[in-house]
Amino acid sequence: MSITIRPAGTVPGTGAGTDERTGERTASFRWALAALSLSMLLSSLGTSIANVGLPALAEAFDASFQEVQWIVLAYLLAITALIVSVGRLGDMVGRRRLLLSGIALFTAASALCGIAPTLSMLIAARAAQGLGAAVMMALAMALVGETVPKARTGSAMGLLGTTSAIGTALGPSLGGLLISGLGWRAIFLAGVPLGILTIVIAFRALPVDHKRRKGTRPGFDTLGTLLLALTLAAYALAMTIGRGSFGPLNMSFLLVAIVAGAHFVFVEARTASPLLQLTMFRDPVLSAGLAMSALVSTVMMATLVVGPFYLSHGLRLDPARVGLVMSAGPLVAALAGVPAGRLVDRLGAQPMTVAGLAAIATGAFLLSLIPAEFGPAGFGIAGYIVPIVTVTAGYALFQAANNTAVMKDVGSAERGVVSGMLNLSRNLGLVTGASFMGAVFALASGASEIAAAAPEAVAAGMRITFAVAAVLIVAALVVAVTSRAFASRTAVPGDVT
Repeated sequence: MSITIRPAGTVPGTGAGTDERTGERTASFRWALAALSLSMLLSSLGTSIANVGLPALAEAFDASFQEVQWIVLAYLLAITALIVSVGRLGDMVGRRRLLLSGIALFTAASALCGIAPTLSMLIAARAAQGLGAAVMMALAMALVGETVPKARTGSAMGLLGTTSAIGTALGPSLGGLLISGLGWRAIFLAGVPLGILTIVIAFRALPVDHKRRKGTRPGFDTLGTLLLALTLAAYALAMTIGRGSFGPLNMSFLLVAIVAGAHFVFVEARTASPLLQLTMFRDPVLSAGLAMSALVSTVMMATLVVGPFYLSHGLRLDPARVGLVMSAGPLVAALAGVPAGRLVDRLGAQPMTVAGLAAIATGAFLLSLIPAEFGPAGFGIAGYIVPIVTVTAGYALFQAANNTAVMKDVGSAERGVVSGMLNLSRNLGLVTGASFMGAVFALASGASEIAAAAPEAVAAGMRITFAVAAVLIVAALVVAVTSRAFASRTAVPGDVT
């Protein structure tokens, strides 16, 4: 069977018949979707699998925590700083070609991480691995429009969300098993065979890039790319270094981010081929989708930052049970992704966006009511799991609906950069949430050292943190409703979309 077929998304949704060619198209887009899902799995696995290895890496390289944390930071910084730029590059040179290059880079960098003789070489290889992950994250969603029929966009987005959640959930447990059985190098080398498999499937299943006529390819905005990378890297550093404190160094990085960001906007408004068309932000669906994604990701990070402290110091669970309870959220997200996507296809992206946000707000509100008592009067583990399940199920629905709403009608020439912006808004929300929600929790608990805080103080911090989280989700709901109303007022008469 020839794999160099027309993109599945260009096949009419009706009247195609049930002949052999229709069966080939269906099989081809499923294999293509498998390749895109594996790309998301690789990138999310790369994010979570290294964290569990930090103690072993500190011992192996005789390094401090501040030094080995750059193994995680280098990966995240590369993704955050470059994800929009690689999305634009994919729009220019061909998404299939660039995605294959990104998977190959990730695979090669995984091998380099596994054989790195020094900490500095490992950090450099992790940065290269992050660049490969940025390519995969940006272009996987962009290629959905070229490989999946439009009527199944929601299901495809739900599947990508599912595989991303599986990678995030699988990372710590898989990493722990590999380290205990084979040593720390195995956590990086494990990505090599999976990367090779992804390359093979993607090479055979993804539709070939359309050739541009000579003279139609826009120039690449090098200055804008550098300024945006500087802005995002400085902001990410301002939010992550210092292990929870916001000192002069953090403020310096934040100032650099503000100045570089202002310069970026100035340059983009005047260059002939900008990295980002600033007029894109006049689209209420795009602007609202990015804002909601950032707000929701900020709240989701609170579950990862605050949850372990509440479970260990509030409910006094041992580490094994903390890990078991913490796995409930990613497990629900993984199970809910595909059904959420089907709901989006059946009921529409906008209503499901609101429904997802409402579920997250409900879960956050329930977490804000957790009592201070830890005996029979307290809610116990069930009182934590039920709201968390509500939050994560709502998150899966929101992700599928919001990504579908933003990406469904994006023109082919802009899919890469818009996909990159969606992933960027999520990453910035996670980075901001780690700093902001962590600070809210620390202040609300009233303890200078959380590890020594009383259970009642931890519960108080938990309640206030998720009260703030509920307010942020209500703000996202307001954005969803007002943007929909604005889009309806500005829609062209007769436009059914």
